Amino acid sequence: MSRLVTATPAHASAMAAIHAAAFALGERWGIDAMAIQVALPGAFGFIDPDGAMILARVAADEAEILTLATIPALRRQGRGRELLAAAQASAISAGARTMFLEVSEANDAARGLYAAMGYRQIGRRPRYYGETAALVLRLDLPAATP
Repeated sequence: MSRLVTATPAHASAMAAIHAAAFALGERWGIDAMAIQVALPGAFGFIDPDGAMILARVAADEAEILTLATIPALRRQGRGRELLAAAQASAISAGARTMFLEVSEANDAARGLYAAMGYRQIGRRPRYYGETAALVLRLDLPAATP
C-alpha cells in the first residue's frame, strides 16, 4: 500500500520543510510558494509523510514536474521513483502526453533517477541555478487507458 498523500494547500508547511531539508538555502521554496503552486489550476502533488514530496502541473497535453524533494536520510530508497511514477500516472489521467522538467547539471543522483525512468535531455539552460546549468528533460507518456 502506498504511503503517498495527495497534496493540498494545507500541506504547504510540510512540503516547505521537506524542501528545506533537501535543497541548499538559495533553492528552497517557502510555505507561501508551496501553497500557491499546489492551488494553481492543473497543479497537483504528492507527499510521502516520511520526508519526500513532488509538485507538478498539467496544461493541455503537457505536464511539468515543478519540484521533487527527498530528505537526505531517505534518498536511494525508491521514494523519488514512487513520487515520479505517481505524478506521471496523474498527468496521464489528466490527458498529458509529455512530461518535462529541469534538473541541475550537477545533480547526478536526480539525473540518474530521471534517466532510469526514461527521461531524455532535450535542452540546456546555462546558469539556471546560479552558476550551474539546468538540463531540460522530456518523457513521452503513454495514452490513458479508457
